[in-house]
Amino acid sequence: IDLGIGTDGTMEVPQDFSRVGWFTGGGRPGGIGPTVLAGHVDSAVGPAVFFDLGLLQAGDRFSVTDVAGSVFDYEVYRAEDFPKDEFPTGEVFGALLDDEVRLITCTGLFDESVGHCEDNRVVFAARVA
Repeated sequence: IDLGIGTDGTMEVPQDFSRVGWFTGGGRPGGIGPTVLAGHVDSAVGPAVFFDLGLLQAGDRFSVTDVAGSVFDYEVYRAEDFPKDEFPTGEVFGALLDDEVRLITCTGLFDESVGHCEDNRVVFAARVA
């Protein structure tokens, strides 16, 4: 699912809780720069696509398949939770000369007054041969 920037200046999130979204203003798997992928951790009816994202830690590996069916392997080198008002925008979206991925979901306490969790989990991963 293609994601852009919302009217509030933040990255859009997928409307479908079972799908991962790709930030179109960033990199692509296999290319240069960070590929930013976002998904929900849960929904009103249960776990969502990134429910287990909190389990990833440094040294874990995962694969990303692009729309053409090519598979790219990445290794996690950092996973961290950030309060939404301290989101590391530069670290997530900033220019890189390497092929990396950022996986983003919500975490922390759910704030019913605003309808979302207080924090974001960001997983940073680099391409492996």
